[in-house]
Amino acid sequence: MPALRMARLAMHLLRGLATCALLFPLNDRAGRDAHVRRWSARLLALCGVTVRIEHAQGAQPAGRALIVSNHVSWLDIFVINSLHPCRFVAKSDIRGWPLIGWLCARVGTIFIARGRLRDVRRIYQGLVESLKRGEHVAFFPEGTTAAQGTLLPFHANLFEAAIEAQVPVQPYALRYLDTAGRLHPAANFIGDMGFVDSVRMVLASGGMQARLCVLPAIALPGEPHRRDLADAARQAIAAALETDAAAPAQIDPGR
Repeated sequence: MPALRMARLAMHLLRGLATCALLFPLNDRAGRDAHVRRWSARLLALCGVTVRIEHAQGAQPAGRALIVSNHVSWLDIFVINSLHPCRFVAKSDIRGWPLIGWLCARVGTIFIARGRLRDVRRIYQGLVESLKRGEHVAFFPEGTTAAQGTLLPFHANLFEAAIEAQVPVQPYALRYLDTAGRLHPAANFIGDMGFVDSVRMVLASGGMQARLCVLPAIALPGEPHRRDLADAARQAIAAALETDAAAPAQIDPGR
């Protein structure tokens, strides 16, 4: 059964490659977004992941906002894309993942190399332009994945894009649960675990539910600062996940 599910997943990835190569050039942004949404939902289904969308205090996805979320797994991008496709900022390592890396690049993922200040500045300008065009833009301010139940400090640099583009910040809180409602360990993609090993763990997990909680958008204050936005977003996500929010936001050197 695991081998069969892996084969079905591989076929779905190949269909995604064909869609990007053959259909994307013929579609406008709305058409491409529809393909991404359906493809992401199908990918999750093949992985045994169901998605439940929750709205805290009646919050709804903002039309124009910088979206931020806690980061657990490579699944996170597809969970969020199944709600509405976004341009993601992701680590450059993802570009080298089998098939997934090429697909992420084709749907507009912005890759950033660790420790390269020039990359941060280039990406920052790209984020601002995308937000001004009304595109959904998302990133994971922890900068890396963390085990469920843990929320790392937030890097505040890219929050500046919301200030320059004059859009709110909308936090999302994401968890992966088993049938008993407990955090599912198979979702964790941490340490030295390879991508293929993580896929195998997910496929062998017996299924899990991804709960994506849309939190109220954070409006820009009168004199906004990226650190304040990062702290507010982290506190909102920590409260939704019921984790400790004591660690402050971080600002990388040079920004």
